[in-house]
Amino acid sequence: MQTNMKPTLFVLAAGMGSRYGGLKQIDGLGPNGETIMDYSVFDAERAGFGKVVFVIRHSFEEDFREKVVNKYKGVIPVEVVFQELEYLPEGFTCPSDRVKPWGTNHAVMMGSDVIKEPFAVINADDFYGKESFAVLADWLSKMDGKKNEYCMVGYRVGNTLSESGSVARGICSKDEKSNLTTVVERTYIIRDTDGQVKYRDDDDQFVVVDENTPVSMNMWGFTPDYFDYSEVAFKKFLNENTGKIKAEFFIPLVVNDLIVDGKVTCKVLDTPSKWFGVTYAADRPMFIDKINSLVKEGVYPSELWK
Repeated sequence: MQTNMKPTLFVLAAGMGSRYGGLKQIDGLGPNGETIMDYSVFDAERAGFGKVVFVIRHSFEEDFREKVVNKYKGVIPVEVVFQELEYLPEGFTCPSDRVKPWGTNHAVMMGSDVIKEPFAVINADDFYGKESFAVLADWLSKMDGKKNEYCMVGYRVGNTLSESGSVARGICSKDEKSNLTTVVERTYIIRDTDGQVKYRDDDDQFVVVDENTPVSMNMWGFTPDYFDYSEVAFKKFLNENTGKIKAEFFIPLVVNDLIVDGKVTCKVLDTPSKWFGVTYAADRPMFIDKINSLVKEGVYPSELWK
């Protein structure tokens, strides 16, 4: 049944406390101290998303509500859910020596009680660009009441590189209908001195790829049935990885298995957006310059919310 419900933006932020050494060190990169997340929320709201859900950990809830959630009051409805190591399906217990989080798809599962509409998943610390949110919102707005049809925003690999060093990206293959067929994680991708984009393969050989080859930057679109598939897949993952305290339950792992089993399709949506991130310390000033350029071009106001 079509309900014309606006899609929800689901932001994976449970790793923030560890990555940034505490929320007090969330970087203000915009001209008025805006964080990367602020730009994502701004882009999502103007693209037509109706709600934001953050998944965090209880340990920094107070800080997060004060420093992050409060600034969105009057802008867009916000909910907060939690990811903890002990949040496991019935019959499973967390190994006592497990320290590492269970991974991105475990984080997604934490939204099942509050997300009943088509939703997007993004990382908290990646800059995705306004066009990416627009194409994703357009796709998700047509998914009310549907099942088994997912999507992924496929960035052109040449738009996702760092000038400071190599990057890791999920290189995607798609069929003639632009449906995802495989995602292969490549942990060393660079642009060489000749301007060619290349990755190091499993045999330690460099392979040149086209500038426009789609890569996954963890920007997905799902319908709520994905939560049910995830529950089944997570139980299988836990049974198969007993004792592997560093094994992680990633989104591409679940999506890939569902595609191979013929249960779902995942459309690769093209975006002209350039991905920005602070992978290296040297990326920070470049990131600030890029944001300032976008403000000067009028893509963003100098103050996101007055």
